[in-house]
Amino acid sequence: MKNIKKLTYSGLLTALAIIIPLAFGFLKVQAGPFSATLASHVPMFVAMLLGPFAAVMVGVGSALGFLISAPAVIAARAFMHTFVGLVGALLLKKGVSFSKVVAITAPVHAILEAIAVIPFGFTMYKVLVVVGVGTFLHHMVDGVIAFALIKSLSKSLKLDLRKVTT
Repeated sequence: MKNIKKLTYSGLLTALAIIIPLAFGFLKVQAGPFSATLASHVPMFVAMLLGPFAAVMVGVGSALGFLISAPAVIAARAFMHTFVGLVGALLLKKGVSFSKVVAITAPVHAILEAIAVIPFGFTMYKVLVVVGVGTFLHHMVDGVIAFALIKSLSKSLKLDLRKVTT
């Protein structure tokens, strides 16, 4: 029964990861190869708590959502959520707190997304500053949103998420 619940939650988070870029375009800021859709990383952060498979599944869903709604360069960046989610899920599995996972995965996320835009021919300024720094900041904002969401869900649903709130 536990696996069915986890699969259901993973499916719902994947659906959210696909829908957010489609439905929340009004919350998007775009500057060249960088775009930031508020809360687009939240499903990835929540999926990290469900484990590596769920995090990867949501990352692929995120890439699909952005592929449908945005240029290929942004979809390529979104595909990096697959790897960021995997790293975060593995860290959580080892007992690292959620807030530390957000901090540790921020530079990983920024570097991966910067690398993802290089084949599209952008200048190093756009790659490093616009995409790298922009992704880092966007990651941290969405991490705070996810932290607040997870904390409130753990209280209202009476879930034991001690490793999340420390």
